[in-house]
Amino acid sequence: MIQLLFIVIISEMALILACLFRTPLRKLVIVGLDQIKRGRGPVVVKTAAGTVFVVLLTSLYGMVKIKRSGADAVGILSPTDQILMFKHLLEVTLMGFFLFLVLMIDRIHHYIRELRVRRKTMEAIKKQNRGSEDGKAGGLDEVKALENEMSTSRLRIKQLESNIETTTKEAHAAEASVDALRKQSEGFLLEYDRLLEENQNLKNQLQSLDRKVSHSGSKKDP
Repeated sequence: MIQLLFIVIISEMALILACLFRTPLRKLVIVGLDQIKRGRGPVVVKTAAGTVFVVLLTSLYGMVKIKRSGADAVGILSPTDQILMFKHLLEVTLMGFFLFLVLMIDRIHHYIRELRVRRKTMEAIKKQNRGSEDGKAGGLDEVKALENEMSTSRLRIKQLESNIETTTKEAHAAEASVDALRKQSEGFLLEYDRLLEENQNLKNQLQSLDRKVSHSGSKKDP
């Protein structure tokens, strides 16, 4: 019994040391403890711890019984009773230490798991922050690109407006020249009509003169 308790206690101390230091063995120990805490593992551990605790109480009761029944009038135990008392005391000490180390292993494993969860959470938060920073940087780049496009569009709009103004001025100038040509052509038509009228008058005058000349000549012949 005592040898088995020594072996178990040494194994527990080795597990605690493996959990405290970052080594490849630590991962294996954590994985093993995770598997033990799944399924029926907790029930088995609690049953074993309960059994050890009951044996511990039994040893304490045996110590009290030996002390009460084995002591003489002076209160000194016999050598046999002393040996039994020391044996029970050693067993109680080892079993108490065993239960304490079981509790320590459970708490260390729990804290390591919490630490891992917190580290993963922190890493996820850092990744999200990096992603948001990258997104902000990308958003700033997009805003700058849009501003450049807007400035380019404004320049194009100004160029188009200047072109429209130039075309409008040219169109007005063309309309003015057309009006001037139209008025000039109207003047030419009026002048042409006047010249035609004068030509017709001259023809009429010539015809009348020809008639007068021919009439006077006809009178002179007889």
